[in-house]
Amino acid sequence: MNEHKIINDPVFGFIKIRRGLLYDIVSHPLFQRLNRIAQLGLTSVVYPGARHTRFQHSIGALHLMSEAVKSLTEKGIYIFDLEAEAVQAAILMHDIGHGPFSHVLENTLISGISHEDISLMMMEQMNRDMKGQLNLAISIFKDEYPNKIFHQLISSQLDMDRLDYLRRDSFYTGVTEGNIGSARIIKMLNVADDRLVVEAKGIYSVENYLTTRRLMYWQVYLHKTTVGYEKILVNALRRAKELAHEGHEVFAAPALAYFLQNDIDREWFDTHEEALQMYAELDDSDIWSALKVWRHSDDKILATLASDLLDRHLFKVEVTEEPPTEEHITFIRNQIADALGISEADAHYLMSLTEIGKDMYNPEDDSIGILYKDGTVRDIAEASEILNVQLLSKKIRKYYLCYQRV
Repeated sequence: MNEHKIINDPVFGFIKIRRGLLYDIVSHPLFQRLNRIAQLGLTSVVYPGARHTRFQHSIGALHLMSEAVKSLTEKGIYIFDLEAEAVQAAILMHDIGHGPFSHVLENTLISGISHEDISLMMMEQMNRDMKGQLNLAISIFKDEYPNKIFHQLISSQLDMDRLDYLRRDSFYTGVTEGNIGSARIIKMLNVADDRLVVEAKGIYSVENYLTTRRLMYWQVYLHKTTVGYEKILVNALRRAKELAHEGHEVFAAPALAYFLQNDIDREWFDTHEEALQMYAELDDSDIWSALKVWRHSDDKILATLASDLLDRHLFKVEVTEEPPTEEHITFIRNQIADALGISEADAHYLMSLTEIGKDMYNPEDDSIGILYKDGTVRDIAEASEILNVQLLSKKIRKYYLCYQRV
């Protein structure tokens, strides 16, 4: 009986998954579902290679976590086997609550509850199925475990989640500048005063990581075409939901129908035990199959939005530093209403205004400690010779006005 299962990952090569708890998590239906959810949602509209899944990302993060545990142990930091297994279990499950096109659903089909909350509910469900074997992993995930470095490895400035997705997303999008030196950063990890730090000789890798992250945000995650395309999906789901509420027949698989017909928020999840089951049945294919039927809908708006998504008719996107004027927005709304023969009130489904801000480096929650030979720790902001932290901390605000081309 071999001790490991092996997965061949195009980014890191062979990844071993130990039989036992970790393998049981990977085999669980709630985890297998991540195979049907694209890591980057609709980003493939700009980067056609970006079709990798949340499953691949979770396995990659597990691999980096086992490397980090090994690296810290080699530095003489004592980690119990149970802690090592639990922190690997926690990183494996950290994204389990993502729905299809994750952030798109968070304010459309569900509200007032984030995918992190749902991840926790799913972990608790798996913990019941696995008779309490995930207690330690869950306490680390919730940051209730006394030794804080484990939670930092899952969720902090330099967590294994980020190290994997930056590296992986850059690989699959082909944005090669995004290739961070994850292996080197992990080799440089250490612990000082009960927090995770990076040894001084790893400072260039950290600088590279911070600038890379900024590049990936603006060039990939917040690419204007992707943002505009996501808005089409958000509006299509909102329209479908409105029609369902008005009693129209809206085609959807049972799980999707459940979210279209009901107003689902945190309280609903807490009081309807079938809600989590329904959510777990949703994946990307439910949305695509619905859209293929919706393009033939008698509702002009839903049909237009569905066709936009299926045929890659992109919203026009204007990115500005200042919010667009009311006159400009009204002018566009009227144009759309006239062109499609719909009311001005309904034309808002064919446009969207979003304000997007991304702080590249926020010293409060983002500090990365650099450890020197003499045992002192300085923040990367002071330690770096090239990073102008004033510039990096500058809040960037951009307005994206997206609308149907007519």
